[in-house]
Amino acid sequence: MDCTISSPTAIVLLCCPDQRGLVAKLANFIYANGGNIIAADHHTDTAAGVFISRIEWDLAGFNLPRDIIAPAFDSIAQPLQAQWQLHFSDTPQKVALWVTKQDHCLLDLLWRQQSCELLGEVALIISNHQLLEPIAQQFNIPYYHLPITPQNLQEQEARSLELLQEYGVHLVVLAKYMQILTPRFLAKFPAVINIHHSFLPAFAGANPYQRAYTRGVKIIGATAHYVTEDLDEGPIIEQDVVRVTHRDRVEDLIRKGKDLERMVLARAVRLHLEHRVLTYGNRTVVFS
Repeated sequence: MDCTISSPTAIVLLCCPDQRGLVAKLANFIYANGGNIIAADHHTDTAAGVFISRIEWDLAGFNLPRDIIAPAFDSIAQPLQAQWQLHFSDTPQKVALWVTKQDHCLLDLLWRQQSCELLGEVALIISNHQLLEPIAQQFNIPYYHLPITPQNLQEQEARSLELLQEYGVHLVVLAKYMQILTPRFLAKFPAVINIHHSFLPAFAGANPYQRAYTRGVKIIGATAHYVTEDLDEGPIIEQDVVRVTHRDRVEDLIRKGKDLERMVLARAVRLHLEHRVLTYGNRTVVFS
């Protein structure tokens, strides 16, 4: 299926100290250069005194060539003390999927990418087991088996980083990858999304469904978040819940939980690939 974007756009994500006239200044930059804004969303965190914005505009008819947009925009962003990003909707983003033995999130993401629901291209799959290699072969995606032990962890992380660079990967998605990434790895490649099988911060760590069942919860959840050095405490992108009852066994909680994991992870990856997530501190603003 051809997933080519027919009408490419430019997208700016911006965060700066709050001050008067910000929306007007941003909009005027686009208007003055012949642009047409097709989406604009703004948020002010009054407690932190921070202004956050996402603006998207048509490139058709825009007066500035792509390579000039960034330096031109920087001339207005610097006086605002802004941190900002510029993206183009038709610039391919390459994704690496990391898995262990569970296939539900992997299959869901591959299907969505194949049907053009996700803008990125799955460039490769990395796993610490060989079990899911037939799925990679089915979708004609390179599969790398990198088993992890305490003795070879540093060596395998270095190999993973080599592969990410070789394939030009922009985003790593931990689609049920049951290993902890080290601070050393994250310092070199921080763009990592994880799916956690509980409604964080509740039931962090291992065996959440068994602990949720023992606690007698009435809802279970799933959380997609960026990975940081602090286990399961990175900025949250997406969450959802489903109700359970006293009739549900642990097996039922796991089944319902897997459905949630698929949906929540897919939403988070889509939002990231469409440049709708801005992180500041340990929080996110999601422009959905």
